[in-house]
Amino acid sequence: MSAPDIRIETPATIHDWMVRGEAVLIDVREPQEWAQARIPGAVLLPLSSFNAALVEVPPGKKLVFHCRSGVRCGAAAELLAASGLAPRDAPIHRLGGGILAWAQAGLPIEQG
Repeated sequence: MSAPDIRIETPATIHDWMVRGEAVLIDVREPQEWAQARIPGAVLLPLSSFNAALVEVPPGKKLVFHCRSGVRCGAAAELLAASGLAPRDAPIHRLGGGILAWAQAGLPIEQG
């Protein structure tokens, strides 16, 4: 079996998916980062305690990981891919540039 495909997507693409209800966005930052600011609709699953078994993706939805700048979400995607629990019929997506790029693009962020 081949490893899952991991793709980097733009903030605009992820935002469009979220607006249309087509994606599950998982924030792998730490709770203190989440408490300061977060992308609406994201689910917190910190990389420091990452458990691939906790990643739930309803059928037909795209799985997207994000972090602060785009590095930790890559680690989370790799951990999920290595776990054997990743969906085999769809790629794993990463938010390129993380929440920093999301904010820079002027997309919505919940504060505090």
